[in-house]
Amino acid sequence: MSSKDLTSVTEQLAKTKVNEKYELSFKGKGLKLNNAADVKDIVDEIEKCKTMTALRMEGNTLGVEAAEELSKALAKHPEFQRALWSDMFTGRLKTEIPQALKHLGGAIMSSGAGLVELDLSDNAFGPLGVEGLVELLKSSSCYTLQELRLNNNGLGIGGGKMLSQSLLDCHKTSCQAGKPLALKVFVCGRNRQENEGAIALAQAFKTIGTLEEISMPQNGIHHPGITALAEALSENKQLKILNLNDNTFTKKGSQSIAKVLPNLQNLEVINFGDCLIKTDGAKILAKSLKGGHTKLKVSNMLGENGVEELRGTMEAMDKVDLLASLSDDEGSADEDDVEDDNDEEEEDEAQEDQEGDIINDPELQVKGKGITPKKQAVSAKDFLAFPSPQKLKQMGRQKADNLAQELGNEITDLDKVVQTFLRISSIVTTDDVDTKESVCECAEKLIEETLKSEHNTGSMLANSILVSMGILKGEDKKYKPPSTLMGPLLVLEHLVKQPFFPKFSREILSMFMSKPHPLLEKSKEARHKLLQTLMAY
Repeated sequence: MSSKDLTSVTEQLAKTKVNEKYELSFKGKGLKLNNAADVKDIVDEIEKCKTMTALRMEGNTLGVEAAEELSKALAKHPEFQRALWSDMFTGRLKTEIPQALKHLGGAIMSSGAGLVELDLSDNAFGPLGVEGLVELLKSSSCYTLQELRLNNNGLGIGGGKMLSQSLLDCHKTSCQAGKPLALKVFVCGRNRQENEGAIALAQAFKTIGTLEEISMPQNGIHHPGITALAEALSENKQLKILNLNDNTFTKKGSQSIAKVLPNLQNLEVINFGDCLIKTDGAKILAKSLKGGHTKLKVSNMLGENGVEELRGTMEAMDKVDLLASLSDDEGSADEDDVEDDNDEEEEDEAQEDQEGDIINDPELQVKGKGITPKKQAVSAKDFLAFPSPQKLKQMGRQKADNLAQELGNEITDLDKVVQTFLRISSIVTTDDVDTKESVCECAEKLIEETLKSEHNTGSMLANSILVSMGILKGEDKKYKPPSTLMGPLLVLEHLVKQPFFPKFSREILSMFMSKPHPLLEKSKEARHKLLQTLMAY
C-alpha cells in the first residue's frame, strides 16, 4: 500500500468512534485490507478498546493475511458479542473467504467470547464459506447466539445442509452443557435452498424451538420444502416474523402453512407475497387467520380473486389497514388460465367492481360496494411514453407480453430492446418492491425474447447495455443515457441471475462495473449489489 493510501486509511479511521454500546465501527469506509500493513491501524483501534462488544466491518474488503492479523487483536476481547460483518469480502476469491472466516472464528473461540449476533449477509461465499464457519457455529462461543443473518450468500443446498447440521450439533452440545442454544432470529434469503435445503433447515428449526423471526425469501422452495418448514414452525410458538416471500406455495403449501398458523398467535408480520398462493390458497390462509392473531401488524399474501376473502377476515379482525402492502401479482386460480381481453369481459369486470363480492360468512359481513374503485387500463404504448409505477400497475397482469407485442418486429433489435429495458427500469427504487418485481418480470421477457435471435450474442448484449447506460460511448450521438442508473442496475442485478443470460455477458459486465465511472459512483449501493451477484455467478 502506498503512503498516500495509508494516509487515506488513517484519515478514515480517525472518524471511527465507539458508541455507548461499545461498538467499534468501520462501516462503509471502502478499505482494501490485503495484508498486515493495511490492517494495522484497525488493529490498533481494536487494541485501544478496553471494552468492545461489537465490531462492524461492512463495506470493506478483507483478505486472508489481513484477517489473520485482525484476529490477533479480536482474540483479546472475551466480552465480544456481535460480529457485524456483512459485505466484507467483495472482490475476494471463494477460496480466500473460508480461510479468513476460520481466522476470525478461531479468535472468537480462543477468547472465550459468547456471540449474540453473527451477520455475514451480502458476502457471496457460497457453500465453501459455510465450511469456514462450521467450527465456530458448533463451538461453545455460539451457545449464546440469538441472531444469525446469512442473507444473499449463495449458500445453495449444500451450504444449507452444512448450516443445519452445525446448528443441530451446537444445540446438542449446548444442551449437554446446560446452556441450550436459544436462537431467536434466522435470516437466510436469496440462498437457493430449494426443497432439500429447506427440509434440512426445518430440522434445525424444529429442534431449536425458540425462533421469533424466520426470513427465507427468494430461495426457490416449493410445497415439499414449505410443508417441512410448516411442521417446524409449530415448535416455535414465539414466532413473530415469518417471511417466505417469492417461494412457490401453491395450494398444497398453503394448506400446510394454514394448519400451523392458529398455533402461532404471536405473529406480527407475515409475508407470503409472490408465492403463487392463488385464489384457493388465499382463502385457506384467510380462514386460518380468523381465530385470533390479535398481534398481527403486517400481512402480505394475495391470491388474485381471494383478496376479498382475505380482506373480509382482516376487516372482521379490525386489521383491514394491514392490506395496504398487498399487490395483485399472484395470477388466476389455474396455472393455465388465459386472459380474454374482449369488450364483453371488460364490461363484466367493471360491473363486478362496482357491486363488489358478497361473502356468505355472517361473521365477516363484507357486503355492498367494492372497496377499490375501477382504474382505467393503460396500454403499453402509453406506459412507454411516460413510464410511472401507477401506469405499470394499471397495465394488468399481461404487462410483459403487452410490452413485447408493442415492440413488434423490433423485439429482435437488441439496442431497441435494451433501451426499452432501461426506460422501464428508470421507475425502480429501493423502497418500492412491487414496482421492482413487475419491472423485472417485463425486463426478463424482453431480454429473453431478443436473445432468441441468432444475431444477438452475449458480447453484443453486454456492449449494448454498457453503451445504453452511458458507460461506453456509442455511435448514436443523439442518444441520451439515463441521468441515474440506480433503477437499471437493480433490475440488471436480477437479470444476470436468469438462466438465459449469457455467461460471457456477465464476465464483460463484471469487468466494466469494477472500473470507476461517474454514473456508477452516483449509485454505489446498486452497483455494489450487482457486482456481488456477478461474482456469485
